[in-house]
Amino acid sequence: MQAMEKHGVDESGVAESGVTEKRDATNGPETLKERQAPLKARYREDPQAAVVTLTAEGELDGNGVACRVRTATALAEAGLHPATGGDGTQLCSGDMLLEALVACAGVTLRAVATSLGLSVAGSVHAEGDLDFRGTLGVDKQAPVGFRDIRLTFDLDTTASTEEIATLVKLTERYCVVLQTLVSSPTTSVAVRGTEAA
Repeated sequence: MQAMEKHGVDESGVAESGVTEKRDATNGPETLKERQAPLKARYREDPQAAVVTLTAEGELDGNGVACRVRTATALAEAGLHPATGGDGTQLCSGDMLLEALVACAGVTLRAVATSLGLSVAGSVHAEGDLDFRGTLGVDKQAPVGFRDIRLTFDLDTTASTEEIATLVKLTERYCVVLQTLVSSPTTSVAVRGTEAA
């Protein structure tokens, strides 16, 4: 199977990412193991050193009903999905969630494949079902958020069935975004700033 070049979300709302094989000095199994070895040793010795707070920020002063989110490489503007009244010119946060899942699963799979010494290419797909009655307040019984998410790997590899099963099992276990979605961590919401006079 040929690795997909498309990244992002297609017209059907399915997040996709090409998983391509890279063979260079920075992605070899020994190099990755060598880079991770001192980190693992440090985290075993000092578990608190492994706890890192990741952050994301958004600006609410964009045009219309939107929020600008700064990524490492660009400024992304999220807005309403067309199914909730958006015009389709802005990113949908639901799509971005699926893209984050695809990205994390793809990177995790490549890291695990490298660790296991497996040659793997292909693509990663995520799709999720949303009932927009929930977020629009049309039906209080309708869930607000994804009710089902499906993650699929289309792999091109010479690995055996057993090796692929191990690869996917470890990818599921170590994918941060997937495990976050599955385990539903404690989440809090707070407001900072001055009150209106």
